[in-house]
Amino acid sequence: MSRSGNLRKQTRLIMKKQCKKAIVLLSGGLDSTTTLYIAKHQGYHVTALIFRYGQRHDKEVLRAQRIARSAHCDHHVVNISLPWKGSSLLDPRQAIPEHRTLKSMPSKIPSTYVPSRNMIFLSFASSFAEAIGADTIFLGANVRDYSGYPDCRPQFLKAFARAMRAGTKAGARGCAIQIKAPLIRKTKEEIIRLGYRLKVPYHLTWSCYKGQAKPCGTCDSCLLRQKGFAALKRKDPAL
Repeated sequence: MSRSGNLRKQTRLIMKKQCKKAIVLLSGGLDSTTTLYIAKHQGYHVTALIFRYGQRHDKEVLRAQRIARSAHCDHHVVNISLPWKGSSLLDPRQAIPEHRTLKSMPSKIPSTYVPSRNMIFLSFASSFAEAIGADTIFLGANVRDYSGYPDCRPQFLKAFARAMRAGTKAGARGCAIQIKAPLIRKTKEEIIRLGYRLKVPYHLTWSCYKGQAKPCGTCDSCLLRQKGFAALKRKDPAL
């Protein structure tokens, strides 16, 4: 191949890399924020999708917006309603579970599970991805240090990817939208270590299920987060 041919090929590859688009499901928590920075590090032009779905406080939505702005990412807040509740994250009359042991968490689905939440979020993300020509959806699902939610498991994500291939124009044309969950099998310690390498602004994140002035330190999300920072002998910058 001639020198000019090589140059044209390199230019096309660079342009293709620059045009990679991804949707990141951003909650404002530790995992989703780390995932956002992974997508950016992999060269994607990222658009963050943030959901206000009736959760009992708005703090995580505000944090997610702030994180997206800090990362210089486009972002959209989607307002949806789940009036049937079915979760202590949606119904303030239900108590948030506290002081659960880290070992027992994955074995019992807690009241903080929101019915089909990831299925709903991924459906919106799939539609959005098709509309803007994004080829990948990133989410911070994890099955190592997690509360036991069934819609965070690899088998669910694989099944949803199959559904997208079967039910979207992109899939019908042979260019199905990918689902990437880069943290799926990592511990909180590994996630935070990776996040520090990527310069994730953990001081902006909010993980607590309660919307108080400070994280409660006793809900599942707080306990898992504490475990990760303690393993690295670091102080949680959000505190």
